[in-house]
Amino acid sequence: MNAQPPSTPVYRRILLKLSGEALMGDQQFGIDPLVATRIAKDIAEIQALGVETAIVIGGGNIFRGIAASAKGMERATGDYMGMLATVINALALQDALEQQQVLTRVVTAIEMRAVAESFIRRRAIRHLEKGRVVIFAAGTGNPYFTTDTAAALRAMEIKAEAILKGTKVDGIYTADPVLDKKATKYETISHLKVLERQLKVMDATAISLCMDNKLPIVVFNLKQSGNIRRVVLGETIGTTVSA
Repeated sequence: MNAQPPSTPVYRRILLKLSGEALMGDQQFGIDPLVATRIAKDIAEIQALGVETAIVIGGGNIFRGIAASAKGMERATGDYMGMLATVINALALQDALEQQQVLTRVVTAIEMRAVAESFIRRRAIRHLEKGRVVIFAAGTGNPYFTTDTAAALRAMEIKAEAILKGTKVDGIYTADPVLDKKATKYETISHLKVLERQLKVMDATAISLCMDNKLPIVVFNLKQSGNIRRVVLGETIGTTVSA
């Protein structure tokens, strides 16, 4: 007999980290509404399982502060522009989720009352408890910090049980699998080894935060529909970074 796949989530509350590029699809920049809809359907699936879901989304599909600073713009200015780009992405994802009948709140680290709530930790947790998806926008609200660090910080603040990092590949490899055909995938790896081997999972600040607080990170392929559900049900896909 074939074993039935698990139907009980192993995580009660998660933080999903999405890059801005995840919303581009095959475009060179911007937001592909079809991709946003597919991601929203995947998130709606885990909401239906009762998983409390928070999201941190990047802004690299619209603007990259680091790239702009390399071309002569002041880094802080570029980073603030990047934060505003994450708000645009958050509003697009909110719209896609609400079209799937998922109640969603955009919560931003930079005050802009006309379009989003300001971040208040207890209020964000209350939204999660009421079954709403919470999208954290504008990073930490500070320049020089990436959205990876914002994801680690917000995950700690809301007491998430894991960070789910959706990427273009199906886990963490010894090298870039696109460039190096001999690269092998890690099933599991420690935070410390990620730092020591300088693996491009999240930036060092984010990994260190997760290591200090024993917060696991699951890196998986976001492009395959249903993968978010598989991760929260405890199926062994992607790579798990843990203490």
